[in-house]
Amino acid sequence: MDKEIKQPLNELAYLEFELKKSMQELIDIKFALDESSIVAITDSKGIITYINDQFCRISKYSRAELMGQDHHILNSGYHSKVFFREMWRTIGSGEVWKGEICNKAKDGSYYWVDTTIVPFMNDKGKPYQYLAIRYEITKRKRVEQELQTMMTTIIDVQEEERKRLSRNLHDGIGQNLYSHLITINRLMSEVDHPLIHQMQQEATELIEEIREISWELRPSVLDDLGLVPAIRSFLARYSENYNIDVYFECVLNQRLDISIELTIYRIIQEALTNVRKYAEVSEANVTVRKIDEIVRVMIEDKGSGFDLTEQTHGVGLFSMDERARSVGGELTISSSLGEGTKIILEVPVAIL
Repeated sequence: MDKEIKQPLNELAYLEFELKKSMQELIDIKFALDESSIVAITDSKGIITYINDQFCRISKYSRAELMGQDHHILNSGYHSKVFFREMWRTIGSGEVWKGEICNKAKDGSYYWVDTTIVPFMNDKGKPYQYLAIRYEITKRKRVEQELQTMMTTIIDVQEEERKRLSRNLHDGIGQNLYSHLITINRLMSEVDHPLIHQMQQEATELIEEIREISWELRPSVLDDLGLVPAIRSFLARYSENYNIDVYFECVLNQRLDISIELTIYRIIQEALTNVRKYAEVSEANVTVRKIDEIVRVMIEDKGSGFDLTEQTHGVGLFSMDERARSVGGELTISSSLGEGTKIILEVPVAIL
């Protein structure tokens, strides 16, 4: 009889030991999170039910000021309504959401947090609360912004230098060569000699080369007439030189800021250079559309493509991405072996 009583008591003591051990592990995990992370729990409607000390420290609000509020109290106005609507759509469907958010502290200062929001689901498959774990990344974002500003400055200086060289070649050397050609033509009318014919041919070829170099550096039509005429002119030259037909569709009827026009032009130029070098196709497509306050550019080919997981981004792709960032745009690339490549640029714009 004593043995029968002793056995359940031993099992109960073991269960109690395991429970205490699990509780201690949870306490240790909570301590680690509280020391390293900004933690908040909200109910299904987004009302704050729990925050840790790190949350109060970074937001500069007291616990009493935050409890019972939603996160709108921290809204900095940096992100669009679409951004938060997409976030709520994700977590509302039971999926984990990850992203970077700019918040506004009580004193008016701004801070960035790398955020992961995990929905907790009830037995009906609906979220009943959300756990948000954040890490402050304000310093990192500041450095990124400084690097981006520096890169934008470098791109602007580079484009100004290209413009200067292009003008000098066209208006300086190009005009001088054209004057020489006129002189050679006058000489030919008076003297018929093979060397003069050779000089005429060489001068004509040099003038054409100067024009090509000047065009590559900075097409004057881009500054004088705008993006669409510049693209059409480039595509005509491209198709003629490389025997690749490019089908161009454009729904854009007004000028954009010159920095945006330059970005779109350069990305199309670089993308089609890659098509020429690697795609092994005889045709490609370029589309430019304005949709609300976004200009969407797509360059597509049905060529050899590449594996995005294995391909190391070269200078060309890096350059396109940096150009897109310099005007607040976003560049996405999709490609697979044998299926071709699609490059999409989306840029927020103000029509002039």
